[in-house]
Amino acid sequence: MAKRFSGNSGELAQVDAYVKLMRCADTVQGILARNAEANGLTLSQLGVLEILLHLGPQNQKDLAGKILRSGANMTTIIDNLEKRRFVHRLRTEEDRRNIRIELTAEGRKTIEEIFPLHMNNIYRMMSALTETELETLAELTRKLGLAARPRMSV
Repeated sequence: MAKRFSGNSGELAQVDAYVKLMRCADTVQGILARNAEANGLTLSQLGVLEILLHLGPQNQKDLAGKILRSGANMTTIIDNLEKRRFVHRLRTEEDRRNIRIELTAEGRKTIEEIFPLHMNNIYRMMSALTETELETLAELTRKLGLAARPRMSV
């Protein structure tokens, strides 16, 4: 890592690890995004279809939380999936503000075809690590994510 940041050895190690973590995440996300795009979807659209396939109809707000997107962004994602007839919105008579999103037959067919390819790409990339390394990575990223929450700044 370039030494543009002046700090003690602990701070330099933290910045170095952060840069490597972000570069790794960007590389993996980029590969998965290109593969999703090759199938005519964004990574967020693929995520929504996968959640609906495995968990069934979901509230639009809950979907946004599951794929870490804003409500406004989720509306756009759902609008685009609906235009392609992959999902449809269901409103209940009791509370028309409550919008549930459900897969259509076309959406189910699409995600059932694409999801195994998506998973194979994940398996291929993650196979660079041993099982012990995967467990360590999972523990460390969880620890980092939990520690970052109360310290989030604007």
